[in-house]
Amino acid sequence: MATMKDIARLAGVSTSTVSHVINKSRFVSEEIAARVNRAAQELNYAPSALARSLKVNRTQTIGMLVTTSTNPFFGEVVKGVERSCYQKGYNLILCNTEGDNERMKASIDTLLQKRVDGLLLMCSTLEGERIEVFDRYPDIPVVVMDWGPMSFASDKIQDNSYQGGYLAAQYLIQSGHREIGCITGPLVRHQAQIRYEGYKRAMNEAGLPIPPDWIVESDFECDGGYRAFQQICASGHLPTALFVCNDMMAMGVIHAAHEQGIRIPDDLSIIGYDDIHIAKFMTPSLTTIHQPKYRLGQAAVETLLKRINKEITDTQVVQLEPTLVKRRSVKEISE
Repeated sequence: MATMKDIARLAGVSTSTVSHVINKSRFVSEEIAARVNRAAQELNYAPSALARSLKVNRTQTIGMLVTTSTNPFFGEVVKGVERSCYQKGYNLILCNTEGDNERMKASIDTLLQKRVDGLLLMCSTLEGERIEVFDRYPDIPVVVMDWGPMSFASDKIQDNSYQGGYLAAQYLIQSGHREIGCITGPLVRHQAQIRYEGYKRAMNEAGLPIPPDWIVESDFECDGGYRAFQQICASGHLPTALFVCNDMMAMGVIHAAHEQGIRIPDDLSIIGYDDIHIAKFMTPSLTTIHQPKYRLGQAAVETLLKRINKEITDTQVVQLEPTLVKRRSVKEISE
């Protein structure tokens, strides 16, 4: 592999002149620059990213950890991260934790050994866990995405899930529903808990009861929504509407309802959460709470780069606001 010394020898200039031409670090006359570039082309010279990273103490690389799920929500967030990294001239190394604590810690250790400039974490199944590896790398910039309370210092990007849960239940109430159940995510997860709290606030404000038979804790997956709806059916009396705390579980509910001859929205109205891309292609198309997934990824990269470049010193919490998307899965009930 050709080196700058080889180029200098062929072009008849000093190695420092070659460095200035290649790195554009100082003015060099057009004639000499042309000779250097011609020699570099003849020798098929490629700059060493490793050598440059050691010199400037930057690798222009970000590591991201995400928990695998069948939920396309994660893929839509990663798309925002990837696009933003590309636009900012950064590379992205993506690692999958599969919800495993030890695998997450090992992945973080590996990424830090590879000298990534910063980390993005989207592993909310592990929220609250202590991550000892950060004790060895206290200066590494970290941004956590859509995660609850943390035991280490980091910036945070999150959806306002409390407001989202409130919007969902409020819309069902405004549509005339008085018997409204809720299928939650795992309530040990911060985002699941506060979506449920938002639902309860809207119900309490309207003076509506919350029968325990219509509140089922599930797992944010299609199968979980399917099983949760079967559990509600087993209670012997259906509500007129359900707030299902993500779109994947809502898909499972719609499938289970179809199997039992329950028509959506004529017999049961459903509102989901996330507004994943396929939500509008369900039958019926799903009314849902839009979470700005692409913007979530974009904001995470922007915040991490500000931290890397020391443009911010105080811990940042960026909260993105959800919005209601009306489609065809909610029926209006006249008084």
